[in-house]
Amino acid sequence: MGDVLAGNHAVWELDSDSVLIRFVRGIRAPRLWNALGTRRIPLEALSEVTVSTGAGRRDAVVLRAAPRPGADPLMEAAAGQLKEVCDPYRLVLPAERAPQAAAFADALRARLGPAAGEPADRFLVEVPPPPVQLKAYDARVTFDGTTITFHWSRTGATGTKWKAGDQRCPLSTLSDVEWVSPDGPDGGHLRLLLRDTDPDPRPDHDLASAVFATGAGAVHQSLPFAASVLAALKGSVRLHGA
Repeated sequence: MGDVLAGNHAVWELDSDSVLIRFVRGIRAPRLWNALGTRRIPLEALSEVTVSTGAGRRDAVVLRAAPRPGADPLMEAAAGQLKEVCDPYRLVLPAERAPQAAAFADALRARLGPAAGEPADRFLVEVPPPPVQLKAYDARVTFDGTTITFHWSRTGATGTKWKAGDQRCPLSTLSDVEWVSPDGPDGGHLRLLLRDTDPDPRPDHDLASAVFATGAGAVHQSLPFAASVLAALKGSVRLHGA
């Protein structure tokens, strides 16, 4: 067992080759963290470590370990859209624990490898394994590891989608995955980008998209799903539980 640092809604443990992050369930914890449960972040997946005063809060200190670009499919799928409070690489502690946060950061920083400043050439962080499923506004979406299937909702789907019938998209037909946060002004969506096919710019008419709405496609449900598909599409060291 290595150094351990407990903050608000999470506990970080530094081992020889990784940081184990245990997210603590609770009504004040971000729902995304509740969904993630526990994550092991290999040290080779990190680029830098910082300690700063909590924004707008004198009574808090923030430890953040930034992932290397391309290392974590969850953060790649998020594409900078996560609210700061939901950032799983951010640990908030009471201000009086600043010395412990600084010591932990120093220990972690000292173990970063020579490639820390470079993008990763493959995914290094585990994500939820298939099969996974997602309840969106206009569809129930499932991923079995090789194929993503859209089962359209009779009440939520547009006539375009309902008339076309349920859609099956093998990984081999995809070029990328696009996740737009449901917390955005337009409600958000999950879109599969198909090879050699121009998507309909309207997600509610695109047969490879699922639309989010209040209570359907929330961040804690849709982002891990998108990350699972992205990891399978572009490759990772291994999936969680594999």
